Amino acid sequence: MALASAVHPLPPSPFKSLRQHPHLVLSSTPLKPPTRRPPTSILAFHKPTHPKPQPLHPLRPRPRLIRHRISAKSADPDSQNASSGLQNVVGVLHLVVSLGLVLAADKFLKSAFVAASIKFPSALFGMFCVFSVLMALDAVAPPAAAGLMGFFEPATLFIQRWLPLFYVPSLVVLPLAVKDIPAASGLKICFILVVGWLASLSVAGFTAITVRKIVKTEMVDAEPMKKPSPFSAVEFWIWTAVFISSFVVAYLYPTALGTSARTCLPFLLAATVLGYMVGSGLPSDVKKVFHPIICCFLSADVAAFAFGYFSRSGLDAVLGDYLTKTSTNPGAGDVLMGFLGSVIISFAFSMFKQRKLVKRHAAEIFTSVVIAAVFSLYSTAIMGRVIGLEPSLTISILPRCITVALALSIVSFFEGANSSLTAAVVVLTGLVGANFVQAALDKFRLTDPIARGIATASSAHGLGTAALSAKEPEALPFCAIAYALTGIFGSLICSVPAVRRSLLLIIG
Repeated sequence: MALASAVHPLPPSPFKSLRQHPHLVLSSTPLKPPTRRPPTSILAFHKPTHPKPQPLHPLRPRPRLIRHRISAKSADPDSQNASSGLQNVVGVLHLVVSLGLVLAADKFLKSAFVAASIKFPSALFGMFCVFSVLMALDAVAPPAAAGLMGFFEPATLFIQRWLPLFYVPSLVVLPLAVKDIPAASGLKICFILVVGWLASLSVAGFTAITVRKIVKTEMVDAEPMKKPSPFSAVEFWIWTAVFISSFVVAYLYPTALGTSARTCLPFLLAATVLGYMVGSGLPSDVKKVFHPIICCFLSADVAAFAFGYFSRSGLDAVLGDYLTKTSTNPGAGDVLMGFLGSVIISFAFSMFKQRKLVKRHAAEIFTSVVIAAVFSLYSTAIMGRVIGLEPSLTISILPRCITVALALSIVSFFEGANSSLTAAVVVLTGLVGANFVQAALDKFRLTDPIARGIATASSAHGLGTAALSAKEPEALPFCAIAYALTGIFGSLICSVPAVRRSLLLIIG
């Protein structure tokens, strides 16, 4: 026992530890004993074996929050659709109210001027009133002026979008207007129309260039002008459905709405609108020779011819229902031409928006517009006298370069004028300008945007303005200003009795 206790036990075999712990690796370098830091507390030796719960990351939502957000996202499209639908309804109501106020003001002024036996254009007086109010508000309370402009913006955009359509009725009933005019007189009118347009274009353009060289005013950027929205497929199919259904009703029940004019109004109006939509969607190369207004009045005439053929009433009867010129029994053309007064009143908003531009280039604009308006009136009277056109026809085409609404007011100053011929000649002048204005300006080497805009609007009014501004946006503000001012100054000049007497003296 003593011997056994005196013998030291043998050290454990290293191969046995390797078999028990195969992850250990042998090394020739002697191992150093591990150094341990003294524990700061007793708890350091008793760490839990299970992992500690980690705090939630601020960017990682909890599962409940994720489910809540998913459900909220799934409900977003419905809420967006509801909000967009509400905005559309509010937008339509805004348009109805603003446009209704403009139309009501025009109707009120017209009736008041008729009752007072005032021959001055009532819409022009309304335009001056609106412009004066805007200028007064801008001087006293600019936010109020901006708010008034914003309130009537839907109405002005609506008028701008459908402006060419308001000129169409005079072309639709052109077969009735020229029915009693001899062919020789018709050729003379066409000669005055084309030559007079070129002369007015050159006079306005070169006057603007001359004044610009004198004043040497640098051109600045104009206020941006909103463009109306294009026509949608939904609008096209709605008007198509209106045309088909109302055409069938008018054929089966010719006096379903009391009179033939009222019964034919829906499908004739739809045919006119559809023609304008189709013409507006044509390629630009086609529009150069086939203006949307041409497509528009051809569409209305084809619909009138078709209804006259199937109902055996004839084309003349249907065209007579298209434009009756009576407020108690209106046709489709009467509805469209009823917006012409509101077009004049809307000039106040466009002029106010570009008031800084008008002030800066007042010398070029006012000088060119006044000279162009006077030249247009007197050159027409002189050419009519020289080529031997009948005095009544010469009077009817005097305001050939002035927009339809004010041209009709101008010829009302004279006796014996054919207002239907006046409107037709004005629209035809605009069509000539719309198709050839760029080529003519380039031929005359009028490259200045101010001169190009003023010359176009002073010679071809709204249709020429629309054609040029679509390709040369920098000329649009000057087109819009000259378009309004040419009609204004033309009306003011013809309202002077001495001017009317001098024109009649030249005509003979």
